[in-house]
Amino acid sequence: MFLTLLTPSLPQLRLHPRMGQLRDRHPFRRRRAPPVAGVTAPAARRRPAASTPPRGEGVGAACPAPPVSPPRGSASRPPSPGAARVGPERGGRCGVAALFWPSASPVPQRARGAMERSAAAAVRRLRAAGGGGERDRDRDRRPAAPPRQDDGDGDCAPGKSRDGSRRRPQALSERRAAAVVLLFLLALRGLAHVAHRHLLSRPQRGGHPHFSAHRARGYLDNITAIGPRTVGSPANEVLAVNYLLEQIRAIETESTDAHKISVDVQRPTGSFSIDFLGGFTSYYANITNVVVKLEPRNGAEHAVLSNCHFDSVPNTPGASDDAVSCSVMLEILYTLSKSSEPLQHAVIFLFNGAEENILQASHGFITQHEWAKSIRAFINLEAAGVGGKELVFQTGPENPWLVQAYVCAAKHPFASVVAQEIFQSGIIPADTDFRIYRDFGNVPGIDLAFIENGYIYHTKYDTSDRILTDSIQRAGDNILAVLKYLATSDKLAKSFEYKHGNVVFFDVLGLFVLAYPARVGTIMNCIIAAIAFLYLGKKVFQPKTRVINNLKKFFTAFGLILLSWISTLVTVVIVAVFVSLIGRSLSWYTHFYVSVFLYGTAAAAKLILVHTLAKKFYYKNMNDLNLGDVFFDASLLIWTIALAVITQIGLCSAFICMLWVAFPLLTKLMIHKEFRQKGATIKFLLLYMLGMFVPYLYIMYLSWTIFEMFTPIMGRSGSEIPPDVVLAGFIVAITMILSSYFINFIYLVKSTKLTLITSTAVSVVTLILVCSGIFFPYSSDMANPKPKRVFLQHTSRRFHDLDGNLVKSDSGIWINGFDYNGISHITPHIPEINDTIRTPCEEWAPFCGLPWILPVHFMFRKNWYLPAPEIFPRSPIHFKVLSKELMPWNSVRLSFEVSGPSHMSLYIRPHKGSALSTWSLGDGTPVASIGGDYFVFYSHGLHATPWNFWIELTLLKKVLCEEVILRAKNVKMPVSNFWNFREAVTVANSGFNLY
Repeated sequence: MFLTLLTPSLPQLRLHPRMGQLRDRHPFRRRRAPPVAGVTAPAARRRPAASTPPRGEGVGAACPAPPVSPPRGSASRPPSPGAARVGPERGGRCGVAALFWPSASPVPQRARGAMERSAAAAVRRLRAAGGGGERDRDRDRRPAAPPRQDDGDGDCAPGKSRDGSRRRPQALSERRAAAVVLLFLLALRGLAHVAHRHLLSRPQRGGHPHFSAHRARGYLDNITAIGPRTVGSPANEVLAVNYLLEQIRAIETESTDAHKISVDVQRPTGSFSIDFLGGFTSYYANITNVVVKLEPRNGAEHAVLSNCHFDSVPNTPGASDDAVSCSVMLEILYTLSKSSEPLQHAVIFLFNGAEENILQASHGFITQHEWAKSIRAFINLEAAGVGGKELVFQTGPENPWLVQAYVCAAKHPFASVVAQEIFQSGIIPADTDFRIYRDFGNVPGIDLAFIENGYIYHTKYDTSDRILTDSIQRAGDNILAVLKYLATSDKLAKSFEYKHGNVVFFDVLGLFVLAYPARVGTIMNCIIAAIAFLYLGKKVFQPKTRVINNLKKFFTAFGLILLSWISTLVTVVIVAVFVSLIGRSLSWYTHFYVSVFLYGTAAAAKLILVHTLAKKFYYKNMNDLNLGDVFFDASLLIWTIALAVITQIGLCSAFICMLWVAFPLLTKLMIHKEFRQKGATIKFLLLYMLGMFVPYLYIMYLSWTIFEMFTPIMGRSGSEIPPDVVLAGFIVAITMILSSYFINFIYLVKSTKLTLITSTAVSVVTLILVCSGIFFPYSSDMANPKPKRVFLQHTSRRFHDLDGNLVKSDSGIWINGFDYNGISHITPHIPEINDTIRTPCEEWAPFCGLPWILPVHFMFRKNWYLPAPEIFPRSPIHFKVLSKELMPWNSVRLSFEVSGPSHMSLYIRPHKGSALSTWSLGDGTPVASIGGDYFVFYSHGLHATPWNFWIELTLLKKVLCEEVILRAKNVKMPVSNFWNFREAVTVANSGFNLY
């Protein structure tokens, strides 16, 4: 008779009842079965004869025979000694080697031969599966490897089957793992680069009038042709204003009957205090605003504002900051006025003429203009770079409906709540008109800025030809669509009703924007964090008999990850400090990837080294697969804790942590079975990378956006902050984030020697090259300049005591280096400028006795003063005390009158024993700057009357006296670069001369 047998790993077999035992060769078993008793080893491997009785020893004796029911018709027959024997799989895993029953009837010889041939074929297949023959014997002769500790979770530990037998899962090759990770990161970097450089995502549609970038470029070329446009200069107050009015009138004549255009030129005077740059007070007189209102023929009660500024800093045509935005607004005005569709609300276009003077013109408009009362929302157009994409980096406050308007209307979205929270934290030393409309007008809005190529921001290289036409087109498409959406929205009239909560928003590779209320984000974050904690808790507390051991393993891995991150940060920062001390700071300023090779590879090498040492000395006898599992869970715990903490703080940026918890957790659940059964196979790697694709792609995309904004800022961040330390810290942070879910690979691979040696070698070689000075920080390449910024002012100083006697008088060129390198790269080419002319701080005088145009003395403590002939300004200063009168409560009021150039600064330091209690500036409450002194910035347009103000001092002791120091600044137009040398443009932003 025949019995059909099915095994989990072998094809279906039909075995002859009296054939004898078949040797089972399992692919994972190496040890040879002992020979059958009384037979030599070669004979034992031969197929036994049909008459050979089954044996109870050898292979079949390792497992007890399971109870088998006799075949039908022989239930009452007692089993014979050799009946129903099952041969085991070696190592304790019981499979069937041979199964037979004695037959009650003889089998024909022909049938017996066919069955024997079939059994021989089955034997060959078994031997092929087990790698038989000489290869099997050679493998059997190898000494067995010492057993590794089993730290698995009960019966399902890696390397074990469910019945407890040992097997050898596939290990992860170092070369394969390193190649896959590197290619994965490079592919993500490539996608992020393409997303950043892809400006236009949708073609123009015909039909309705649409934005024309070519017409806008014509406006841009004409505005920048005027030259630098500083407040108070004829270029800004006359030429630029006349050009804008001429274009607006031309647009008005071509507008349809559905619209009405009104134009007003405002010249406000006012004052306000602001906590920007440590805090100061601003006063402006007779500055210029050009205001245009586009509304339905019957008028409109509510309006949306679009703001740009046409003034510039000295020595730059200001193409990106902010002539291009004004050109875009002119074209939007033209496009809307040509439309036959009437608007529901008015659109006000403000071309303000004094933004570079720290937001003065926008304050004059929002606090004094009659149209300002109708504004319910605004869009502010700014620049922190030259061209590229315009980033939405501020919204609100609150009013999530504004973000929703941008999401619905913008054709080429680019927005991030992360940028908003970074900017509003004060890390970036900059501000925009957004603050004025928010704080003084109580109006919500959207802030946009170009961020690409900030190296030439506020330099003479900021020309119109460097701004791509596609950049103008995408900005125009977006702003036109959003303005039109708001001007036809019912929510604009009732915007105060929609002021509820913040909103989480971010674009996905520039394709679309995801936005949802912050409270919804909080709920999502809490749910995902709870699921992650439940998953981790289950891993730790099951089985209950191993809770202590699981906790120990888990928190040891958690501590090792934190230790590796801290040690990596310390090591890389030490390298950055060393580079700064030897005078090689900013070596990466022109060659950004130098910073990646120097600090990024050093961070990677340190991380790998710490975990390699832990694996070798602490985990030397533990299961590799289980270690990889534990470290994955430890990384998941770190991100889950970060998610909970950031959500509790209330930051909308917590959505990043949510991505880094949800997707890895889903990936773990998806590949768990594959990893347990087969180890780190190619399929495991591919599924793992696929699951990590979304969080890694987004963090690569976001980090490159931040790099693009921050790297140029390091070249103008002052002389006190070591930029290498800042950038090294940022690179370490990105490295730690990217390594979060790759640390487990260190414990899965056989060795990390090659990766460790390679990354260390790259870092060391780069460090040697940096120390040799081969990477010059700056570049004068006209195609892509990266200039060094030096601020020079020709000054004349006179110091008087409290009695009015002249104490000190001098004249010279006051030099400020805008970056950490100071003048070290100038001295070799201009020996007169060296550290011997470094000027000390006059401690007895406010702000060190130096004529600051803004209160940034805390950022530039290294100053050089080169003696020069005295200068005689075109507009000399006239400063006099008008009156001195006693006031109640032991106070005295001093009244002054000042006239002079367009830019002046006033320092006030009350004498010991008195305090500045009030004054006629701002809201009447004096705002002290850093250090306790008071700083007032003054500017005026054309034909300004003398500046009159008063201050009131309160007596604190018996003697009341005061010290008032006035510093005036004049702008000389135009001013060109002073020096060009080697590969650097040494002076990129100069021109303020003080008189």
